[in-house]
Amino acid sequence: MLKHRGFPGRLTGTDFQFTIRRANPKGVTPLTRRERYRDRKPADKRADAAFMEALWAHFGDQPFERGNLDAGRLSWLFGREVIAAEDPFDTASYEAMLVIDPDAARQSFPEIFEGEG
Repeated sequence: MLKHRGFPGRLTGTDFQFTIRRANPKGVTPLTRRERYRDRKPADKRADAAFMEALWAHFGDQPFERGNLDAGRLSWLFGREVIAAEDPFDTASYEAMLVIDPDAARQSFPEIFEGEG
């Protein structure tokens, strides 16, 4: 499992984790698209935005390996702002390649992209 060095481990001051320390010995947690309903807590929305901002700062619009990125946190963005970068795509692989959809990310998190052309 690739460890993304320099990527934040969690949202500062919270228990919202962004990365995992080691591979799950029981098997890889698959990515699933989670619905983000309008009544989500503000803290959850801040965690999504902070995670998206960290992904954009670390990878930009380039494909990246899932590696040690937390499946739960990725699943809130998967299928919208973060999409599969390969076909076929294995949702239960640490080696799976992902990519940020810049248009979807800008629409969902405009505050992250303010000032970009």
